[in-house]
Amino acid sequence: MSATTSLFKKNNQLIRLRIMAKDKIAYVCSNCGQESAKWIGKCPACGQWNTFKEIRIANESGTMAARSAATTVRNERLSHRNQPMRLRDISAKDEPRIDMHDEELNRVLGGGLVPGSIVLLGGEPGIGKSTLSLQTALQITDRKILYVSGEESQHQLKMRAERIVRHPQPDANQAAALDADSDHLLILCETSLEAIFSHIKEVVPDLVIIDSIQTISTEDVDSSPGSISQVRECASALLRFAKSSGIPVILIGHITKEGTLAGPKILEHIVDTVIQFEGDQHYMYRILRSIKNRFGSTSELGIYEMQQTGLRQVSNPSELLLTQDHDGLSGIAISSAIEGIRPFLVETQALVSTAAYGTPQRSATGFDQRRLNMLLAVLEKRVGFKLVQKDVFINIAGGLRVTDLAMDLSVIAAVLSSNVDTPIESGWCMAGEVGLSGEVRPVSRIEQRIAEAEKLGFSHIIIPQYNLSGLNRKKFNIELHPVRKVEEALRALFG
Repeated sequence: MSATTSLFKKNNQLIRLRIMAKDKIAYVCSNCGQESAKWIGKCPACGQWNTFKEIRIANESGTMAARSAATTVRNERLSHRNQPMRLRDISAKDEPRIDMHDEELNRVLGGGLVPGSIVLLGGEPGIGKSTLSLQTALQITDRKILYVSGEESQHQLKMRAERIVRHPQPDANQAAALDADSDHLLILCETSLEAIFSHIKEVVPDLVIIDSIQTISTEDVDSSPGSISQVRECASALLRFAKSSGIPVILIGHITKEGTLAGPKILEHIVDTVIQFEGDQHYMYRILRSIKNRFGSTSELGIYEMQQTGLRQVSNPSELLLTQDHDGLSGIAISSAIEGIRPFLVETQALVSTAAYGTPQRSATGFDQRRLNMLLAVLEKRVGFKLVQKDVFINIAGGLRVTDLAMDLSVIAAVLSSNVDTPIESGWCMAGEVGLSGEVRPVSRIEQRIAEAEKLGFSHIIIPQYNLSGLNRKKFNIELHPVRKVEEALRALFG
């Protein structure tokens, strides 16, 4: 009995040692991705408290499914071979990008999807992430696409696809047209990472879409789907697969209550591109913004309009963001703003009223509230308008959030217009950054701003005085009003 008991204990000890060798315990800051061997109360990198979470890191054998799938695809595509090369032998030409058949999405990605890249698409629930992904997959008819869904069933996806391709006039042949145009799209409802890779080996797609990364889990990590360790390991395995096989992967991610991407911060470091789908569910406009892009600019912007038949690209956002009839209304100013490379005109609305409860309120929707407080201080100190005992509300029409500093002049003009209850004449727009001393600072790409205002029929535009140098005024039919200070701009508007 003693020998049997001793042998049993040894076997249990070996099993425990193997289990311990399988996973490694680490602590990762959920705010910045800093790793540590032990738990720390305050993160030394970002300074946040109680952000370190315990995760289990799978050993090297845990990535066998990803490596097997990548090896199978790589053997079928002999053009993708990872071999060391001299720097001088590497071609500097860009790889041909995959056309997404969506001008807005191509612009945000930097010209298309790069082969072998991994893209993270984030957004609030119900904003249209799955609709955008499925709509894009239906449009790319020249490539085989594997759409993996862990949230919806195949029947739900079929109903969504029919709604996307449906036209205003019902047609009996629409279902047949959808079936004929969707032969390239394969739907898989699966949450196991190992099963997904086995299907990828059989299908050999040109593009993989995962909806969403929080629902995918791997057997190598003993935790529930959506946890930090699961999201980290699944994203790492998909990254290794994308880089070794040359097949791009699009991941759809959720947004937390704080407005950040769910999961560990290292998830944003793993992927090549992070694009965020923004917008208010009460408005029909959606903004596609690039937060990180290794293959393009992060200042690009895509605008969509949510309709019953899916998302429609907005090629000229100025006509949609401007209210057609605001004559005789005070507190409205038009600004010529630029997001990325696209100029468009934005309607700034302001309301100034007497503080009802003694403490004045400062509220801004679509505009930085700290900058609003600074502009109100400049308006009171440099111009002489007392707004201490008044509530000030700012709203950017259309639910758009604009970060262009050229909006400063329109915000001040709208606040003053509402304060004196005097409307700004129709046909006037403006662009200019306001400094702390009340000067109107120059803005970038002034010619595009002026051309956009002229194209939409505006007859007057206020610009900074410093932007006149090198500007050919003869090629514009719109009347230019250069100003150096805020007082000059207000005098031009209100006389």
